[in-house]
Amino acid sequence: MEEAKGLIHFYFGYGKGKTTAAMGLALRACGYGKKVIIVQFLKNTQSGEIMHFSALDNVTILRGTAASRFYDDMSPEERAETALIQEKNLEKAISLVKDGGCDMLILDEAVDAYQMGLLNAEMFEDFIKNKPPELELVITGHKRENWLIREADYVTEMVKLKHPYEKGIKARKGIEF
Repeated sequence: MEEAKGLIHFYFGYGKGKTTAAMGLALRACGYGKKVIIVQFLKNTQSGEIMHFSALDNVTILRGTAASRFYDDMSPEERAETALIQEKNLEKAISLVKDGGCDMLILDEAVDAYQMGLLNAEMFEDFIKNKPPELELVITGHKRENWLIREADYVTEMVKLKHPYEKGIKARKGIEF
């Protein structure tokens, strides 16, 4: 059976499930021996899926920030360093893709980093619009990005109707992270 063309997935919104859906695709691809690169923008806190994927030979993980707090709470120096980390991770992922080291690329929270000006917009947009035809590309973020909706083959908006955080229930290990 001939492999289908790689497609673009865009999961966005304020509901739970964007990263979970992306990691589910990564797990599925890994099960078939595909090489997966996961770039998590604006994240450096340990999570169950990252601990699991770190043990697999066919997964590369790129992530990090300059501080263990939200971007809005960082100092100007931490913000500048965080921007540099985001940009370098995207550049490394693109380089690995171009070298043939990737079947599926997940750019988790990339839209947030892009919309906050933490990524080279031209590089980000050009890569998506001209991705290798065989690459499966998964992109997540909170806010709608119309040009990305036009480029994507799958577009899913996660809508929050209710969330335990509204009742004061904090993120739980193994469920939210």
